[in-house]
Order: sequence, then structure tokens, then C-alpha cells
Amino acid sequence: MNTPQTLTVLVSALLASLALPAAAQQKLLPAQSELNFAAKQMGVPINGHFKKFDAQVSFDPAKLASSKVAFTVDMGSATLGSKEMDSELPTATWFNVPKFPQASFNSSAIKALGAGKFEVTGQLAIKGQVQNVQVPLSMTQTGAITVATGVLPIKRLAFKIGDGDWADTSMVADDVQVRFKLSLSGVSKL
Repeated sequence: MNTPQTLTVLVSALLASLALPAAAQQKLLPAQSELNFAAKQMGVPINGHFKKFDAQVSFDPAKLASSKVAFTVDMGSATLGSKEMDSELPTATWFNVPKFPQASFNSSAIKALGAGKFEVTGQLAIKGQVQNVQVPLSMTQTGAITVATGVLPIKRLAFKIGDGDWADTSMVADDVQVRFKLSLSGVSKL
């Protein structure tokens, strides 16, 4: 047995095993993350959030061309904090959860804007409707945790949220603000 050759193979295998999982170790930390939405009903602000969502992230600030984000939201986890209102959200008029249980976002490009700010372009799919969107976000790092925050304005009617009588924007405004705070582990230094 050739000991130096065996040692070289073992060291190479060890280094490869350490290098490969680096990108795979990027994970969303759900307990430290939030996904909220805000709109107005008859001029009165209403706020809600999603309890369940997930992200697959491969983000390298030095290699933005190959960085990707795939985000899914369990639409049945939406809450406005009221049993009556929460029972309406999964219906066909609003999110139609039986037919469209998840919303998704898949990035197609990420652009650095400087000072920890980025613009993520991609496709947002809600209730069977797909729209191209640009998501502005800020990223900060504290130790091993990276936090991405931002606000994505959407038009609910573009996604057929609030069909029928609820399509009247004097009842529920068309403008919805989707606010997020996503805590991630394993992201390279910004």
C-alpha cells in the first residue's frame, strides 16, 4: 500500500466533502423569519401573515449570475387573526387553497445595488397566475446569520385574489404589501 498516495486521496476526499456542502448548507431559519401582508378593507388597514413557508437558497454575493432563490408559501397557513376572516381566506374567492395550495417565487436574476442592497427578478405564482416581479431587498449579517428584508408591492387582482363581488377595489384595495424578513444560515460574507 502506497501511504503517501493513500493520504493524498484521503485529504482530497476530505476537502471535497467540506467544499461541497457549503452551498447546500444555506438554509432558511423559519423560527427567525416572517412573511406578512398588508392591505386596506374599506380604507381600514388589515394585516396578516403566513405561518408556513420555505426557501431553497444558493446565494453567493461573488457569483450572483449563478445564485438562485426558490420560495414557496403554504397558502392555507395565512391568518388575519380572526376566525371569521381566516375561514374565508382558503375559499375559491380568495386563495382557493384546495386548488392552489402553494404560492411560489423562482428567481431568474439577482443584481447587487451596493451597500447590502439587491434586486431579485423572477416569477411569482399565486392562485395559478404568474407575474414577473422585481423584489428589492436588503441583507445584513450578524455572525453566521444573514437576514434579508424587503417589501414587495403586488396587485391582488392580477392574481385573482378576491374574485366576484370582492373585485371592487372600494371594498378591498388592489394594492397589497408583502413584507418579509428571512433569516438564513450558511451565506458567504457579503
